[in-house]
Amino acid sequence: MEAEPLESAAGAEDVRWQLADLYDSTEALEDDLRTAADEAEAFAERYRSQIAACSAEELADALADYEAVQDRLGRASTYAFLNWATDTNDPERGALLQKVKEQATQIEQQLLFLEVELARLSDARAEAFIEADALAGYRHYLETERLQKEHVLGEPEEKILSEKNVTGRSAWTRFFDETMGAMRFELDGEELTRQEILKKLYEPDRDLRRRAALAFTEGLDERERELTYVFNTVLADKASSDRLRGYDHWLESRNLSNEVDGETVEALIDAVTGRYDLVARFYRLKRDLLDLDELMDYDRYAPVGEADTRYGWSDARDMVLGAYGDFHPQMRDVAGRFFEEAWIDAPPAPGKRGGAFSHGAVPSAHPYVLLNYTGKPRDVQTLAHELGHGVHQTLAREQGVLQASTPLTTAETASVFGEMLVFQRLLAQEEDPQSRLKLLVSKIDDTLATVFRQTAMNRFEEKIHTARRSEGELPPERFSELWMETQQAMFDGSVTLGDHYRRWWSYIPHFLHTPGYVYAYAFGELLVLALYARYEAEGDGFSERYLDLLRAGGSDWPDALVAPLGADLTEPSFWQEGLGEIEALIERAEALAEEARSQPA
Repeated sequence: MEAEPLESAAGAEDVRWQLADLYDSTEALEDDLRTAADEAEAFAERYRSQIAACSAEELADALADYEAVQDRLGRASTYAFLNWATDTNDPERGALLQKVKEQATQIEQQLLFLEVELARLSDARAEAFIEADALAGYRHYLETERLQKEHVLGEPEEKILSEKNVTGRSAWTRFFDETMGAMRFELDGEELTRQEILKKLYEPDRDLRRRAALAFTEGLDERERELTYVFNTVLADKASSDRLRGYDHWLESRNLSNEVDGETVEALIDAVTGRYDLVARFYRLKRDLLDLDELMDYDRYAPVGEADTRYGWSDARDMVLGAYGDFHPQMRDVAGRFFEEAWIDAPPAPGKRGGAFSHGAVPSAHPYVLLNYTGKPRDVQTLAHELGHGVHQTLAREQGVLQASTPLTTAETASVFGEMLVFQRLLAQEEDPQSRLKLLVSKIDDTLATVFRQTAMNRFEEKIHTARRSEGELPPERFSELWMETQQAMFDGSVTLGDHYRRWWSYIPHFLHTPGYVYAYAFGELLVLALYARYEAEGDGFSERYLDLLRAGGSDWPDALVAPLGADLTEPSFWQEGLGEIEALIERAEALAEEARSQPA
């Protein structure tokens, strides 16, 4: 069968990543898994039931051996996932992904005792390890392991939960991904992927946007039964895990993983929901700019003015690298390697996973970036966003397997900051007020989606997790009711949500892959807005401290990592600084709109 037509990749057609840096064959991958299995068995024979009796030096040796096994497993899992992500409809790739998951889980069974024994340490013994010079390179890892001490089960129970996850939540999220990857939405005689049809919501033609929204809903309706069942199953699975582990609240495990306390998260959410007036203010401005009597849900991302300029791949590369280089030469050098060494997979393709991501892989390798690049300005911003992640992940490799990754709360810092650098560069190049307004409106669109929409989605998650635990399995209309309730609260009457919008909760992967994730976007965006204001005030000295933050990876608590940049995450008023920057952007847009109106036609 001939492949369905895809949007132009704007010069990125041949920008495909090379996975040979991980493995040059599946045989090499399988050899690595066998080696990892042998190493894990030897590790268990040497250290099981011995962790509490180890000296600091012996525990450091044990953790180094543990990292080596985790690096092998991470490398194999990364290869299998990236190989599958570019063609989720290929059964051989799916089978390899599942095979690696199953084998990795079996190997992890040999290692679970370490987590259990660290959790069972007395406070005095744990503190002695944390303060030991020999374990300085693992200090924060040991600190974060202690956060879970009340929630780690015994080794037999942990083994059961780990193994059943492969055929439990992990299997359902894969089914969701493959279902969404295979779905096609009919519009004007064409069969479009999810990525392609959602891009139509950014087109200047209002009727096209309306028809795209209706076609998208029609496709979701056809899969309503499967998608609702997946959501119910994943919600029930999380409720079961939380109950077994003794978590008091559906978000508690995520907060611990994010290394923030519940009070900080509540302060963030309260601050954002308390400024929903900014959402209404902006969308009323946008309604006027679009000369509409009523702004519909499918109008939210409409461009102001003519159709957006297209950017070829080489132009996008030069723009991002130029903005990064102006900030700090090392930012450009690291980002440049992604282009030079084939670490990016850019063009849309049949069966390719939608959206974009940067996969950090393992410290012994390097990150990989996936895009669906079509040359629109928003795609340039996405490139900047994912390369921000990529630079962060590359620089943090020096922290090793156990401390390279950051919690979600700070994981978005580098990506959003990278976007801001490119946005400011684009804005500085434009002299025409109408063109500047167009760029600014697009940026505010994205900022509101990141801060306010993600917070509204957090409110939706709060309601569906609570409802699933108290009401049992939820029918699709109950999901839709809670979705509309939380979305309408955010818009405060400034946007009319059509009846078709009721189903749009069902395509969002974060709800399933990483429950509780979405508030981290708001956390990261508001943090970056405040940090960028400091950069503009301080100049060059800031950029070196910023790179120190990226190099630190996850080697300390989030509030300690950002403190040298002048941010105090423990202060509730901090979030108001970022919200104040959003208000300033809206004020700037209002002023540009007035200036544009005053220009002669």
